[in-house]
Amino acid sequence: MSKIQLAACSKQGIQHGTDKPQKSPRKFEESTMLCKGVPSQQSSFHTFSSAVEIELFRKRLLAWYNNCKRDLPWRKLATIEADADRRAYAVWVSEIMLQQTQVASVINYYNRWMQKWPTLQDLAGASLEEVNELWAGLGYYSRGKRLQEGAHKIVSEMAGHVPRTAEELQKLLPGVGKYTAGAIASIAFGQVTGVVDGNVIRVLCRVRAIGADPTNSAVTDKVWALSHALVDPAHPGDFNQAMMELGAMVCTPRAPLCMKCPVRQHCRAHHRVEKELEDSAKRLTGRSASKSSWVLDVEECANLTGSCSLCLPPSELWDRSLGVTNFPRKASKKQPRIERTATCVLQRKCHEDKPEYLIVQRPSTGLLAGLWEFPSLLLGPGQEKQQKATVANHLRAWVGSEVAVGRLQHVGEVLHMFSHIRQTYTIYFLNLDKYEGNCKMEATLPPCKWVTKVKFQNSAVSTAMKKVLKAYEKWSSAVSVSKVAKRKRDSLCASKPVLEAESSSSKKQLSLDSFLASHPKS
Repeated sequence: MSKIQLAACSKQGIQHGTDKPQKSPRKFEESTMLCKGVPSQQSSFHTFSSAVEIELFRKRLLAWYNNCKRDLPWRKLATIEADADRRAYAVWVSEIMLQQTQVASVINYYNRWMQKWPTLQDLAGASLEEVNELWAGLGYYSRGKRLQEGAHKIVSEMAGHVPRTAEELQKLLPGVGKYTAGAIASIAFGQVTGVVDGNVIRVLCRVRAIGADPTNSAVTDKVWALSHALVDPAHPGDFNQAMMELGAMVCTPRAPLCMKCPVRQHCRAHHRVEKELEDSAKRLTGRSASKSSWVLDVEECANLTGSCSLCLPPSELWDRSLGVTNFPRKASKKQPRIERTATCVLQRKCHEDKPEYLIVQRPSTGLLAGLWEFPSLLLGPGQEKQQKATVANHLRAWVGSEVAVGRLQHVGEVLHMFSHIRQTYTIYFLNLDKYEGNCKMEATLPPCKWVTKVKFQNSAVSTAMKKVLKAYEKWSSAVSVSKVAKRKRDSLCASKPVLEAESSSSKKQLSLDSFLASHPKS
């Protein structure tokens, strides 16, 4: 969505989409509950204590969403699908795919998934191999597995009916957490419940000036309470999607478009920025700066209540250069574990003289469970120096005979980042002759198969393995070019003596001709 479109949408105010008669708003028990056990100054600062403000917030946000929301396939299905179970399934698939994954990356996967398995019954009848093949490249592969397991459970144990409440969804379905349960329940079934994802956390932390670590349990509880208090009882699904859309399109992590925000009037972070600009202007003109009477300053909340667990910590005070992006402060990330894996591209020629590659299936649990990969070996401490010999010994089971270390060719390295692992793949290449690789594999070995490049790309292989194949192809191409250049040099070297002999003979003939021409017979 362009900035021009956002500007147009922000001007809609509350004039479109939400002025029609609605259900009476619910009582605001949630707002009252937010204040229990918390000093009054703190609760009024970090909480929506006014029913009027909450109603205005809802209207402004929903009006913006109705006019500016993106046209996404799962939203269409949730709107047009009359069957509640199919509607819930469509939302469920989208929410699982969107976890830790950008919308642009999900759209094609979602469309292919819903085309292949349009109902829960279709997915329940699919194999895990089929699910992994379609999911390949989307990452976090256990998500697809749990979706399939959940569909099978609903069909076999629940007569094909999806649980109707967030509480039941979270309790009964594998891989469905608090957020996903709330999203399905509110969007598909109209349950009045809030949701909290990364976008919602960012929006609410800025709107209510919550600067503490968002992973802290007190902050998490507060954000969930705010979400439940704000959700529109007449349009819970639209409201929750609007909050997420606002965080994704306007209230972004680095460069938020505050002047396009439909709820900036309610944003304490934005007020803080405006107040500082106003005070700076007054100082430049010689007038004294005065504090805004409408909103408490961030420091005032902490001072009046003694110690606020939700404000910016004393060690990280307000940074004027950051503006509203002071909220939320980034939590310190745990450093990823560093690992090295040796992997070998085993190649043989098939009957059409095209190359085939051996791929092996990973265990059914753990990282990249059930996916296929080139024969690989996680290197432990001290194995890196002898890794070539270690790899050769590991390949013996797949080749059926001893593999001479000298036959292994080093291709290079590929770095791949998982969410918690920094993985370096050291790549080797081994070309087998037609008599190798055809032995009967031991029963104790994991499943394996020979595939062409096309079948490899269509198999359930990880992005990391696709990187490995790409690195091998680049190396192989460079080796082929080098061999062609060497043959040309060798050919030139072999033909040089002949050319020199011919040149010498030609020179001698020219000399003889010149001599005879200068001494004609008398």
